[in-house]
Amino acid sequence: MTLSMPDALAQALGEGKVQTDGASRAARRHDYWMASHVRDHVGAPGPSPACVVRPASVEDVQATLKIANRRRVSVIPFGLGSGVVGGVVASADAIVLDMGAMNATRFIDPVNLLASFEAGKNGLEAENEVAAQGMTIGHWPQSIAVSSVGGWVATRASGQFSTAYGNIEDIVHSIEAVLPNGDLVVLGKGPRASAGPDLRHLMLGSEGTLGVITGVTFSLRRAAEARAVAAFEAPDMRAGFEFQRQIIQSGWRPPVVRQYDERESQRLDARASGCLILMVHEGPAALVAAETAAVADLAAKSGIAAAPSDIVDHWLEQRNHVPSWDLFLERGIVLDTVEISAGWDKIAAIYDDATASLKTVAGCLAASAHSSHLYRSGLNLYFTFAVQVGDPAAMEAVYFDGWRRIMEAVDAHGGSLAHHHGIGRVRRDWLERELGAAGVALLRRVKGALDPNGIMNPGVLIPDA
Repeated sequence: MTLSMPDALAQALGEGKVQTDGASRAARRHDYWMASHVRDHVGAPGPSPACVVRPASVEDVQATLKIANRRRVSVIPFGLGSGVVGGVVASADAIVLDMGAMNATRFIDPVNLLASFEAGKNGLEAENEVAAQGMTIGHWPQSIAVSSVGGWVATRASGQFSTAYGNIEDIVHSIEAVLPNGDLVVLGKGPRASAGPDLRHLMLGSEGTLGVITGVTFSLRRAAEARAVAAFEAPDMRAGFEFQRQIIQSGWRPPVVRQYDERESQRLDARASGCLILMVHEGPAALVAAETAAVADLAAKSGIAAAPSDIVDHWLEQRNHVPSWDLFLERGIVLDTVEISAGWDKIAAIYDDATASLKTVAGCLAASAHSSHLYRSGLNLYFTFAVQVGDPAAMEAVYFDGWRRIMEAVDAHGGSLAHHHGIGRVRRDWLERELGAAGVALLRRVKGALDPNGIMNPGVLIPDA
């Protein structure tokens, strides 16, 4: 007699690693995507998976994928559930592979500035462990306390200190992953290699579609010797964008540079009358002193006024505090944040068009944006929209309409449709606008080569053919 899938997994993995009770399955039906919470709120929740597997080792992951691949059963990798673009939406016959029990620290190496963790390691716990030895990972996403290091890699994440420390692809040293057929690969070895294409990038941003990340080694930094904060106020968004361009193209790289439009500036500090720009300078004391002075000089030459620095102190204290979706849904409000990026010659038009379009939506309560990641060739924008919806049945349509308006504005001006949250389901059907038809076809061929049975997180990232 052929064993059921849960029984076959339990036999292979051992006691306690396969959960079939209703509560465990329901708790991992989806991640923190607003649309999934809307469906729960209006009484149309999606199905629970067939079972939840909580592997304790790489070997458990390999065994799970071998069984699932042989039976052609979908596998949905699950980190700590903080994703916000629909990377986890269960189907009734799927296995949710919950990596939360694989949370060990493998080593911390202060000589080579490396630290290695299992993929389910909580990000803040990982940072605290290296900080205790005088180092930092340098990756500070808003979700740091509720996200996993494997999730950072799978979603190609960015942190709040990225302007100096880089995004996750700049911090990763090596990635350990299990392919859909159960093979184990370790991608990355030395500090830099010229050994063909960099295969780490197959897993960076793969969102669980090409395999399961089981371990990550990061290249660390020494803890900063000094820190200084500064705040400025630009008369409008365009003047602030130009100030930021002057800073980065002059060679200065404050780890944190954030610019808020008038609405968000007022919410941040009632004293603001224009667009606040917040900065954190960090590093060797001499560098911090020089950079702080140089940026202040650029501000004076650009007509950008100084603002009270305690605004930055307040932001540092409160930056990761986010109210729950349910608090808004109970009041009939749908909302989301949407991050994009574009070149300096495009970003202002994208801001204008996206916010103008959102403001025409009936019941619009908020249509605003701030920038939070700065590059020599452009920067990102982080839009927020909130809409009061009278009919709960219309909530999901209004939500997707808000996304559509932002995506259309970005696409019209040639910006990039995703900066750091990934694609998931909410951006999936826009991916051809980002990669082109040939690019999407190439991604499908990579998927087909690594996952010919299509078991890995179907419905995510790659548009339907």
